Amino acid sequence: MKRDVAIVGAGYVGVPLAQVLADAGKSVVLVDVDEPRVEQLNRGESYVEDVSSEELGRLVEAGLISATTDYDVLRDVGTIVIALPTPLSRQREPDLGIVVRAAGEIAKRLHRGHLVVLESTTYPGTTREQLLPVLEAGSGLRAGGDFHLAFSPERVDPGRTDWTTKTVPKVVGGIDAESTEAAAAFYASAMDSVHRVSSPEAAELTKLLENIFRSVNIALVNELAQLCDRMGIDVWEVVDAAATKPFGFMSFKPGPGLGGHCIPIDPFYLTWKAREYGFYTEFIELAGKVNESMPYFCRSVVSQALNHHSQKSLKGSRILVLGVAYKPDIADTRESPALKLISLLQNAGADVQYHDPHVPSFDEHGLSMASVELAPAAYDCVVVVTNHSGIDYDGLVADAALVVDLRNATGDEGRASDKVWKL
Repeated sequence: MKRDVAIVGAGYVGVPLAQVLADAGKSVVLVDVDEPRVEQLNRGESYVEDVSSEELGRLVEAGLISATTDYDVLRDVGTIVIALPTPLSRQREPDLGIVVRAAGEIAKRLHRGHLVVLESTTYPGTTREQLLPVLEAGSGLRAGGDFHLAFSPERVDPGRTDWTTKTVPKVVGGIDAESTEAAAAFYASAMDSVHRVSSPEAAELTKLLENIFRSVNIALVNELAQLCDRMGIDVWEVVDAAATKPFGFMSFKPGPGLGGHCIPIDPFYLTWKAREYGFYTEFIELAGKVNESMPYFCRSVVSQALNHHSQKSLKGSRILVLGVAYKPDIADTRESPALKLISLLQNAGADVQYHDPHVPSFDEHGLSMASVELAPAAYDCVVVVTNHSGIDYDGLVADAALVVDLRNATGDEGRASDKVWKL
């Protein structure tokens, strides 16, 4: 069956994009190597929180969305979007293996007139230096002459309803003016606005800047939180007070570390690429060090709270970690600082359980755990790591023997209680 668009990669980026395109009347096929995932999509069952099974099922039933493991479907579409993971290696260097292998498969099916757009987050130069040569060599076609090639960064923020795949402006940059216009026209047919830039390199760096900006500013308040701890000042009060200034200040909150598929990873793409030019992004790398150290600092806060409040050590203490998703009200645990904190607490001899209404279980980073019921009184300490909105924090403070609040979830009530320790 002929389709308008193929999206290679049926994950947190690909599935919401498919929904937006299908809602605009385009027929979309998702290509993924995971057969169970493909079968689930074809049943209309969504595993991505931003797309409900009801929405997906409606579009599947209407014949607007389907999924397959067969790359041959690319021969009959006009546009191919690549939305695949670009993880870091153990050495914290970009690993483009998944994208490059997919590009090889795409090249075998590429024909004149195709539009190929990369959405995977990566370093400046990837589209032109990595993707383009593979597509040209495998197809015998010339990028810019025979087919269009562009980069358009994904800007997904899971769980948000105010800014979505459809409403967030789409940045596009092609390898030539014609490629930029082809990509802009494609996205403009389904999304609210498109912003053109001069090249794929500018578009690639745009995405990195967005997340580096957050990483650096979060590192700043995380470092301030550690200083405030020594000075006996409430960092949350300071941040809230600074936020009353109507200009020149943006409010960022401290926390136990960074999580998700972007902010903890993206800065390393740029620091790695910068070394090619003999440039060292020390400011960005320092922010990464500060944020990566936060789980260790938070472990010390838990230890101090137990020692000073209950005259107990971490070893042998029963601790309930509240929330393991990397942000509130979603089920995503990728790069979640909660997992690192759990490991650190366990290594110190604590008996650690977790409760998360969005994450019934997880098996990551050498940890395999299942969520337990929320029974604060059964533990020596409850550590609030992710501030899910469905939790009764007043009740938590009332029932728990001790609360370490790393997210200011307990608010003013927490400040007034001698049972609450804050970051």
